[in-house]
This record gives sequence, C-alpha cells and structure tokens, in this order.
Amino acid sequence: MTKDNRINQFGNEDRDSEHAINFDIIGRVSSPYKEKFAIPRQPGLVTAATGKITLLNHANNLELVRGLEQFSHIWLLFVFHATKQQGWKPLVRPPRLGGNKKLGVLSTRSTFRPNPIGMSVVSLNKVMLINKQVEIHVSGLDLLDQTPIVDIKPYIPYSDAIPAAQAGFAQEQPNDNLTVIFTTQTIDFLLNLSTEFPDLKCLIEQVLEQDPRPAYKQKKSHRMNKDTLEDLTLIDNKVYGIRLYQFNIKWRLISASKVEVFDIH
Repeated sequence: MTKDNRINQFGNEDRDSEHAINFDIIGRVSSPYKEKFAIPRQPGLVTAATGKITLLNHANNLELVRGLEQFSHIWLLFVFHATKQQGWKPLVRPPRLGGNKKLGVLSTRSTFRPNPIGMSVVSLNKVMLINKQVEIHVSGLDLLDQTPIVDIKPYIPYSDAIPAAQAGFAQEQPNDNLTVIFTTQTIDFLLNLSTEFPDLKCLIEQVLEQDPRPAYKQKKSHRMNKDTLEDLTLIDNKVYGIRLYQFNIKWRLISASKVEVFDIH
C-alpha cells in the first residue's frame, strides 16, 4: 500500500494526490428548507430558521464536540449536494448585481463552484446526546435539508470578525425588504399549528422579506408611466410556492413592496 493509498480513521482509503483529496461526511443537516428556492442567500438573515446537525459514523462521538458550547457561533463547512451535478462555469451572475453583470465564480458566493464547498456561520443553541446520537442544534442557518457537513469549527470573534474589511459589491446588507401579509385563512391555519410550530409564521415572514424571486424578477416587478412615474401594471403576477418543513406556502406579489401569503397546506 503506497503513501497515497492509506486507510484513514473512518475505514476508507486515503487517495490524497496532487489533483484530488477525498473528504468524509461527518454529519447531516436537518433544516426547514426542503428545496433550494427561498433559502436566504446568506446565513443569519433568517434568525427563525432553526435546525440541527446529526453527527455520523465515527464522528458521532461526544468527545468531538467537548467544549463547543463555550462558543455562541460556529462555522459549518458543507457540500452543495443539490447543485454539484450541474457543474460550474468561470463566470456567474451575482443576484446582488441584478443578475445582469458577470463576475468570476471565485469572486462570489455562487453555489456552482469548481469544488462544491460552502461555509456558513450559524448560532449555536445547544449540543445534545439523545439515544447515543450527538446533535448540534443551531439557528440562522441557510442550508438545504440533508446537506452533508464536512467540518465544524468555532467562530472566533477577534480573528473572524474584521470591522474594516471591504466587500466590494456586497459591502452593505440589503435593506429593501418586502412587507409580508397573511390572509385570514392562512392566519387561522398558523394559529392551529402554533403549539407544534410556534415560529412558523415568523419563519415565513423572514424568508419572504428577503424576496426569494430571481434577481431579474425583482428589478421588473412593475410597469411605470415614463412621464408621470405612475405605477400602471403589476408585471409579476405569478403565484409562487415555497416548502418549509412539510408545508407548501403559496404567495404572490401584490405591490412593489408587499407580498401576500394566501394558502398553506
């Protein structure tokens, strides 16, 4: 057996070479986001999004997370498992630039990358051992359900937070959030679920406030009169749906700054 073909601690062969490195999945995410659409584009924007990381196989060992609860936040390194089969291109269109300008993929947070690796900072709520299963409960996550986790690291404020950092086109957090309203029918539905899903209404609001529609839709919601600037027609009259937990939530744009949730089932 050569030095590039050794058995690692997980019982797999190491195939570390000049061109490729294999990683073991150490955990899986349980998340309210059941599809890619409507996942916030950055972590921490939807604080009501709670979930957990279940450690797997040899990583399912409480000793691996001893002392982790000293930290309020953690880094999650993960695989974009739902998009990796689609490959990648050197140029992408960042949503923050309206989807019109191309930048190099390594200059963006695009999910379509040479290696489909992502990273997110999330709030650490608690670490639990339930029936010999280690669970790390988090909030503010932006990960698809069943996302594979390849590493977890503590967030270190003095080194990870750099107040003077420059972020180019993404320096400031978007502040043009939408207003979300609910029909009487959907409010009654959520009230009936308030015991089992107490934060569902807040989660829906925070997700839709971010306007999850494609960037080109966000820029072309209304047709204006060029002379009077009067709002003439709502161009985007499409009915949208998002899946959170086991629920399908239907919503639509009713003005340039407001959406209505009209059906939940």
